[in-house]
Amino acid sequence: MSQQKINCCIMRGGTSKGIFFHEHDLPADQAARDRLALKVFGSPDVRQIDGLGGADPLTSKMAIIAKSKRPDADVDYTFGQVSIERPLVDYSGNCGNISSAVGPFAIAEGLVPAVEPITRVRIYNKNTGKILIAEVPVSGGNVQVEGSYEIDGTPGTGAKILMDFAGTVGSATGEMLPTGRPKDLLQVEGVGALEASIVDVANPVVFVRAKDLGLTGIETPADIDSNADLLATLERIRSLTAVMIGMATSPEEATSKCPAFPMVAFVSAPRDYRAFSSGRMVLQQDVDLVSRLMYMQVMHKTYAGTGTTCTGAAARIPGTIVNEVCAGDGPVVRIGHPSGVIEIEVGIACQNGMVVLQRAAFGRTARRIMDGRVYVTSD
Repeated sequence: MSQQKINCCIMRGGTSKGIFFHEHDLPADQAARDRLALKVFGSPDVRQIDGLGGADPLTSKMAIIAKSKRPDADVDYTFGQVSIERPLVDYSGNCGNISSAVGPFAIAEGLVPAVEPITRVRIYNKNTGKILIAEVPVSGGNVQVEGSYEIDGTPGTGAKILMDFAGTVGSATGEMLPTGRPKDLLQVEGVGALEASIVDVANPVVFVRAKDLGLTGIETPADIDSNADLLATLERIRSLTAVMIGMATSPEEATSKCPAFPMVAFVSAPRDYRAFSSGRMVLQQDVDLVSRLMYMQVMHKTYAGTGTTCTGAAARIPGTIVNEVCAGDGPVVRIGHPSGVIEIEVGIACQNGMVVLQRAAFGRTARRIMDGRVYVTSD
């Protein structure tokens, strides 16, 4: 039996890496598409040795792209988080880092005309039903790759792509504050009553204080990922939140069927720490808050783009835990993460007694690494 071959492209977007497909190259039936995706990535297998996955949640991501028929969008984009250890593709949310590669892919593939010096790409994310805006630098009719913009957690520099997620409020729940409150009380087994802020912008995130979990807030991925009891507690927080905001009917379903979202983050006030990836010092005066984000039951080695958006918005919503630990009140929120600092421009206004997000923009870089055909065995 001959192997099946599928056109694909590997792209780095921000601090993640994903496999990009044209929608027309994949089966229309979702079950068949998911079976194919698992084979492409080599899942389930902790090494993903028989596929293109990188044996890490940040490199086991998929993007499906099509020219949009919507009047308010140029391309449609579906994000899939491919599980490493289970036969599962999670479509319950979006990835901000992978989103930053969608614009360059769409331009390079001729889905969007290249306009110099900046091509504005309107992206409809089918996972959340929201519109993202990418501003992609273009030179000589091609996507510009080289530049001086640097992001912590990615080697080298590149051309700056500006991503605006202001249109992603209520991505999963329809509301910026899904419970209608800036703080809630969770009853967590092994912890007891725990204050949390649940915010839904780009993707839903539940924020807790690091000190309430007995943490400093500047832990490294190794510190957290080696602590099985703490990982179980963080997953209980996440799964309880998923039920509270209607993403699952039980904590067990949240763990088994939507392991990626909501995300959970523990936050603290600014302080000095050493970036685990580079060894450089991140100084207290260089950040407005410190946060550690959990993704797929392990700590994110940098910081998710959607998590950046949600954290930035939460920092400007009065009464949230993030707002309380945030030291700055300017238009830019500087978030200290395990590998360094990420900045986001946040514009918040109050209209008719409601908090409205007017801007949530951050910079990324992206580039095409490989394109061609991937081979998979037949069913």
